[in-house]
Amino acid sequence: MQGYRHILLGVDFTEGCDRVAKRAVELAKLYQSRLTMVHVVEPLPVEAASETMLPPSVNLESELYENAKRRLQELAAKLELTDARREIRMGYTKREILQYAEEQDVDLIVVGSHGRHGLALLLGSTANAVLHGSPCDVLAVRI
Repeated sequence: MQGYRHILLGVDFTEGCDRVAKRAVELAKLYQSRLTMVHVVEPLPVEAASETMLPPSVNLESELYENAKRRLQELAAKLELTDARREIRMGYTKREILQYAEEQDVDLIVVGSHGRHGLALLLGSTANAVLHGSPCDVLAVRI
C-alpha cells in the first residue's frame, strides 16, 4: 500500500485540538509525508438591523487573523513542527478545507470530531461535512 504524501491537519483551537494534531503528526512521521496545518477564520455574523457599530479603527478580521497566526505558530512549536506548513484561510471552514485539499493535492485530511448527538448531529458538523465532501481520505479523531 502506498502511504500518504500530503496530510492536511484542520486546526480549530478547541479543547482536544492537541490530541488531533498529535495523531496527524504520528501519521506524517509514519508515512514520511508533508504536513500542512490549516485554520479557517470564519466571517463574523453581522445583523443588518444591529445598532452596534465598531469604531473605524477596529478591524476584527485582521485581529482574528493575527490571533490565529500566533496560535498556529504556538501549536507548531509545541509539537516541534518546524517544517510543517501553516495556512490561515478566511471563509467557511468546510469549504476552505475542501478547497485547500483539492488545490494542494492533499491525500489525507485529519480533523477532530466532537461526537455530537441529537440536533447537532442532524444539522451536521464540520468533520461530517468534510467527510462527505472530501476528494481524499478523512480521519476524524474523536475528541
